[in-house]
Amino acid sequence: MDLLALADFNLVARHGGFGKAARASGRPKATLSRRVSELEASLDLRLFERGSRDLKLTQEGRALHERTAALLTELDETTATIASGGDKPRGKLRISAPLLLSQTAMGKIAAGFARKYPEVLLEVTTEDRAVDMIEEGYDLVIRVNPDPDETLVGKPFLRDRLVVVASPDLARPLADIPVPAVVRGTSNRQTWNVTGSAGPATIRVEPVLALSSLIMVRDAVRAGIGVARLPISLASLDIADGTLQHWGDVEQSEIALWTLYPSRRLLSARVSAFLDYLKRVFPNGTPDELAAFIGR
Repeated sequence: MDLLALADFNLVARHGGFGKAARASGRPKATLSRRVSELEASLDLRLFERGSRDLKLTQEGRALHERTAALLTELDETTATIASGGDKPRGKLRISAPLLLSQTAMGKIAAGFARKYPEVLLEVTTEDRAVDMIEEGYDLVIRVNPDPDETLVGKPFLRDRLVVVASPDLARPLADIPVPAVVRGTSNRQTWNVTGSAGPATIRVEPVLALSSLIMVRDAVRAGIGVARLPISLASLDIADGTLQHWGDVEQSEIALWTLYPSRRLLSARVSAFLDYLKRVFPNGTPDELAAFIGR
């Protein structure tokens, strides 16, 4: 197989069209089109469906792109490393991280990583959705309790859990009496099952605020508007100094943050360096470590 033609195919697949790929690479559109056609002829496969306005990968084209894009990137990185006479991580590292981790910790993580690896350009975007790593060009994603994905590998690097907290000014009601609550997402009446020193209990809540960010939820609870469920890492310092009171742990609410990357035998030096850095920052992966790292 012609590796140059394969590289041109991946360039077009990544940018979604011959014109965009030509503009991004500075190469003639006609040349890219010819090289892709030659690759299709050599494989006896149609890799793109060519419409009047857009270009879409066929099933075979998508499979070829997913299996070869990372390998070609690895080949380029290896060649560059050997040519430079060193093995230091370098180049761009694109990461997708969830909103809460990005708001509380990723800036500090990114700064420390950039100081340690100045030849790596770290690019972090905030996404709570399940991104397509191959199509969107991410090297690594961080996700909360991800669904199994046979195309990705990884492991948890942090663990957390949900707790019910409230302002000290808000008295805990008697059983079956709803308490005002700040929720994330749905605003319907709910019941929360918690465990504490007094054993299991059920808290009925009546949402008075529905907010999209847990940082906003915490700030609203601090203001005394109602109770909320928050990660213990986000609430532990407030509980310790009396700003918030702990009503109990939410049952079956363990949270695991995973690092995920395409399933391949060899990781890039950049991804390996970032994984090692996370391990140094959070050696045990406990909520207390994350709380201490976040601080105030």
